[in-house]
Order: sequence, then C-alpha cells, then structure tokens
Amino acid sequence: MNKTQARLGVDFGRVIHGAAAADGVHDTVFLDGEFEEALASPATDGAFDVLPRLVDAFGGRVWVISKCGPRIQERTLAWLDHHDFYARTGVPRGNVRFCRKRTDKAGHCTQLKITHMVDDRIDVHRALVDSVPCRYLFGVQKGPAPEWVRHTLTWTDLEDAVIADL
Repeated sequence: MNKTQARLGVDFGRVIHGAAAADGVHDTVFLDGEFEEALASPATDGAFDVLPRLVDAFGGRVWVISKCGPRIQERTLAWLDHHDFYARTGVPRGNVRFCRKRTDKAGHCTQLKITHMVDDRIDVHRALVDSVPCRYLFGVQKGPAPEWVRHTLTWTDLEDAVIADL
C-alpha cells in the first residue's frame, strides 16, 4: 500500500464512542439519555490514545464517517466539540461525514478514496468489499468475522492491524 495515498475512515458510534465492553454490554446513554448525559459520556477506551497516532501515520488523511439521523448527528457534533476531539486527535474539523443509511458509507468511502475503514457493523463492510481494500470490524461481535474483514477487538488491536497493513 502506498502510504502517501492511504486514507482512513472511522465510524463514530460503537467505535470512537460507546463500544461494547468485553462482556458485550453497550452504553446507550448517548442515544437515549438526556443531552447533557450524552455529552458527558466517555470515548471508547483507547480511542484518544490511538487516533492521534493513526492520524499521524495517515498524514492527517482521516475521516469520521457515521450513519445517524439528525438528532444523533447533532449530538455527535456536540460530543466531538465537548471532548475537544479535533485538537486531541488531529482529525481536521471538516473531516466528519454523515449519512442516513449504513450502506451509504460506501459512497463517502469512494468519494474520499478511503483505503482503510473501521466500523463495528458487518453490513457496512459488506458494502465496502469492492471499494475499500483494508476493512476492520471493530469491537465485540456476536459471531466470527468473515475472512474478508479483519476483526479488531480493541483500539490497540486496531492500531496494530492498521499499521501492519500500511
């Protein structure tokens, strides 16, 4: 892979924020709690440690690509500001994309020329098989991952896998 052309896409929900714990329990306060509770909810363990190193490895070519409706989009943007996400990670403020259907992430990935994509949903990865060469299924899953996607349980696992693929 040509490192100067590599581009990383990262999902927000259940990846940057709210990933299931090792026991499979999800934090739902972001979706169902009050606005202030959603803002106060923490990032997934390791996200703020690993993301800056990945942003550096990709020369700043990193995008957050998230599927949600208008209400959660507003919460996501507020959460990113509240947690000083852009300064802490180096992801440019303009590098956040939203879509309304999971499969629409494929259009963003094609337009942005994403070469590496992190998402917790297998249906997203299925839509990316022909367009994104390096795919990472993040977090606790109900079953084994297909051979065409790399399962990474934690941010440390993800960093190791992505760097190995660069």
